[in-house]
Amino acid sequence: MKIIFAGTPEFAAVALEALCQAGFDVPLVLTQPDRPAGRGMQLQASPVKQFAMERNIPLAQPQSLRLDGKYPAVAEEAHALLHATPHDAMVVAAYGLILPRSVLDIPAHGCINIHASLLPRWRGAAPIHRAIEAGDQETGVTIMQMEEGLDTGPMLLKESLSVAGDDTTGTLHDKLAALGGRLIVEALRRLEQGQLQAIAQPEQGTTYAAKIAKDEAALDLTQSASVLHRKIRAFNPFPGAAAMFNGTPVKLWRAEPASISTGATSGQVLAANARDGVVIACGEGALRVHELQKPGGKRLPAAEFLKGFPLEGGRFD
Repeated sequence: MKIIFAGTPEFAAVALEALCQAGFDVPLVLTQPDRPAGRGMQLQASPVKQFAMERNIPLAQPQSLRLDGKYPAVAEEAHALLHATPHDAMVVAAYGLILPRSVLDIPAHGCINIHASLLPRWRGAAPIHRAIEAGDQETGVTIMQMEEGLDTGPMLLKESLSVAGDDTTGTLHDKLAALGGRLIVEALRRLEQGQLQAIAQPEQGTTYAAKIAKDEAALDLTQSASVLHRKIRAFNPFPGAAAMFNGTPVKLWRAEPASISTGATSGQVLAANARDGVVIACGEGALRVHELQKPGGKRLPAAEFLKGFPLEGGRFD
C-alpha cells in the first residue's frame, strides 16, 4: 500500500517512523516550511522533515494547499505533485495546514487523520493540553476519515489510555504519539483487508481544543490549587506556567496541591526552604512547587532555585 504522509512535529514523526518500520511504501512526505527557532532564530527543519531526509523520502513543503488561498501558484504545484505521485491514501498527523476538498478527494481511500483525543471530545489544535487542563482522567487516539469540517469525520479506530496524576503535556504527548503510530499501522492493515468500518461521531460530548496562547501561561493564584496544578502540567513544556514575584516572571514547572489549610492571601509564600520546597497560598488550598525557573536561568529543583532567588516571606502577584 502506498501512503503519502503529511505532518510536521514530533508527534507526526513517530507515526511516520511506525509506517516505515511496518513496511508501507511512502513515496512522498509533506511538511510545513522551515521555521525560525531558538535564540538565534535560525530556520529549523521539522522533525518530520528530518526523518524524511534521513530516509531519503521525497519531500515537499508547500506554504498552502488551497487553490483559492494566498499562494495559488504554490497550491497548484502541490496539487500537481499529489496527482503525479501514485498512492492509495494520505495519512495526516498534526500537519498544520488545511486540506481543502480538492486534496481530500485525490487518494482512492481518502485522507486519514491521527488525532490525539477520544473524538468528539477535544476537536482542534491542542487536545493534549486541554485534556490535562480540564482534569480528564482518560484520553486516547482516534483514527478518522478526514472531511472539510474541523475533526468532524467518521471514526475508523479508537483506543483510550489513562491520564496519570503527574502527566504533563510532554509525557502524555509521548504516550499518545506511540499509540498513534501503532493505531495507524493497524488501521491501514485493516483497510488493505477491507475490514475497516467508519462510524459517525456522536453529536453529544463535543468539545473544542483551542490553540494554546502564550498569555494563558500567566497563572491566576486566586484560583484553587487543584486548577493551578492542572494548568502547570498542561503548559509543560509549552508555554510554561508563570507567576510574577516582585515584578519578575517565575516559571513553575512541577507542583502539587499541598495538604494544608491556610487563611493566607492568595500568592503569599508560606514556605521556601530545602525541606518544604516552595509553598504558595492559592484562592483555595496551596501549591507545593518542586521545580522553578527565573528569566535566563535553567529549570531547577526548589532547593537549588532558592539559593539564588530567595522567596521567603514574599508574595506572588
